[in-house]
Amino acid sequence: MISDQLPIIQIVILLVASPLCVIFRNGNWAWAIATLSTWTVLGIVSFLTFNIIQEGPISYHLGGWRPPFGIEYSLDSLNIYIILLIVFIASIILPYSKGIIKKEIEHNRRHLFYSIFLLALLGLIGIAATGDLFNVYVFLEISSLATYVLIGLGRKRQSLKAAYRYLIQGTIGATFILIGIGFLYSMTGTLNMSDLSTRLQPIIDTRPVIAGISIITVGILIKLALFPLHLWLPAAYTHAPTVVSAFLAAVSTKVGAYLLLRFIYSIIGPSLTFDSIPLLEILLSLASLAILVGAIIAIFQNDIRRLLAFSSISQIGYLVVGISIPTVTGLTGGIVHIANHGITKGAMFMTIGCIAYSVGETKLKNLKGLAKRMPFTSAALLIGGLSLIGVPGTAGFIGKWYIVQAALDYGLWPVAIIVLLGSLLAIIYVGKILESIYFSKGEIVFGRVEKLSFYQIIPVWLLIIATIYFGIHTDLTLGISIEASNTLVGGQ
Repeated sequence: MISDQLPIIQIVILLVASPLCVIFRNGNWAWAIATLSTWTVLGIVSFLTFNIIQEGPISYHLGGWRPPFGIEYSLDSLNIYIILLIVFIASIILPYSKGIIKKEIEHNRRHLFYSIFLLALLGLIGIAATGDLFNVYVFLEISSLATYVLIGLGRKRQSLKAAYRYLIQGTIGATFILIGIGFLYSMTGTLNMSDLSTRLQPIIDTRPVIAGISIITVGILIKLALFPLHLWLPAAYTHAPTVVSAFLAAVSTKVGAYLLLRFIYSIIGPSLTFDSIPLLEILLSLASLAILVGAIIAIFQNDIRRLLAFSSISQIGYLVVGISIPTVTGLTGGIVHIANHGITKGAMFMTIGCIAYSVGETKLKNLKGLAKRMPFTSAALLIGGLSLIGVPGTAGFIGKWYIVQAALDYGLWPVAIIVLLGSLLAIIYVGKILESIYFSKGEIVFGRVEKLSFYQIIPVWLLIIATIYFGIHTDLTLGISIEASNTLVGGQ
C-alpha cells in the first residue's frame, strides 16, 4: 500500500523538488514548487501523526532490510511531534517569504534560496526520522551545509561573516558527533539506535563508551547552542535574511534539543547516563547560566533581532532544564516547550521581518511610535513577547509551568527560582521593545511605511493565533508530550 511508504515519501518529495527549483531558474516557479511540496509533506506528516497517536510507532525498513542490518526510519510520538513542528513552520514561512525576500535576496538567487531551503528542511526531517545513528550525522550535515548557504545569501557583508562563523563552529560540532559515533561503533558493532541501546548496557562503564557519550554530547550542545557553546547563534540570527532567521529560531535548535533527548533517554538510558557521568549536574548548571546570561545580555541590546537572538539562548536553557530532569513532568515541560517556543519565536522573527520590510529598520531607537503606524504588526509583537515571558493564556506559559513543577518535585528549588527569575528578566527585555514601539514619545525616525501584503500578514497572524491557541487548548501538545515522556523514562 502507498500509505506504508509515507515515511520515505516525505523525504523523496523534498529531494526531487529541490533540484526542480534550480532547473526552472525562476523565483516564482521555485516558490510555487517549494510551497506545494512542503504543504504536501505537511499533509503526509499530519496523517502519520494521526496514525501514531491511534496505533503506535511506525518502523520503516529501507530496501526491505530489517534492522539492525538495514537502515530504519522509526517514527514515534516524540519524533513525529518534532517533524510536525518543522514542517508546519516551513509551510507557514514559505508563503511569507514570497514578498519578504524581494529586499533581502538578489533576484537571480531566489530560485537557489528555495532549492537550498528544501534541502535544509529535508535534513532536519531526516535527523528526527532516522533510527540509525550514522544517518543522524549524514542528515545533520545536509541541513547544516544548506543552512550555511542560506545565511550567506543575504545582501549584507555581515551575512557572509555570520555564515562563516557558523560553518566553523558547526563543523566542530559535527566532528565531535562523528568521532563519538566511531567510539560507540567500535565497542558495539552497530549503528541502529535500538540495537545500540541494548548492546551498550553491559559495557556502559568502559572508558571508550564514556568517551563516546561525552564527545557526542558536546557536539550536540554546540548544535543546540547551549551556553557557552552558543557563539554562532547571535550573528546567524541577526544577519541572516529574516526568513532564514525565523526558520532557524523556530526549528533548528529544537532539533538539537530532540537529539539530546533521543541520545540520553533512548540510546544510553537516563539512569545509566546520570549514574556513569555527572551529566545531570553539568546540564543543569549550563542551562541555569544560559537562562540568566542570555536574558541579561538581551536587556542591553538595541537591535530587536539581536535581542531576540540572546532571548533564544535563554529559552534554550529552559529546554535543557526540562530535558535534564528525568521525570515525566520534567520531560513533558521540556518537550512541550520545544514546540511552543518554536511557534512563538518563529512568529516574532517573522514580525520583525515585516517591520524591516516596511520601514527598513530593526534598531529600537529608530522605531519609536511604531505602533501608531503599524498597529497590527505591533500587536503581533506584543502577543509574542507575552508568550516569551510566559504569561498564562499563551503557549510560553505551559512549558515553564511544568518545568518549575518538576524542579520543585525533584528537590531542585534553586533551579526553579532561576526559571522564575529568567521570566522576570524577560519582562525587562520584552518591556524594552514595547516601550519603544508603544510608549516612546521621541521623534519617529523612519519615514514612509511600505504596505505589507497578505502573503506577509496572514502567516504571521497564523502563528500568533497558534501561540494563543496552544496556550489555552493543550490537548495536542501536552498529550503527545506526556506520551513521549512516559515512553522515554518508562513511567517513572
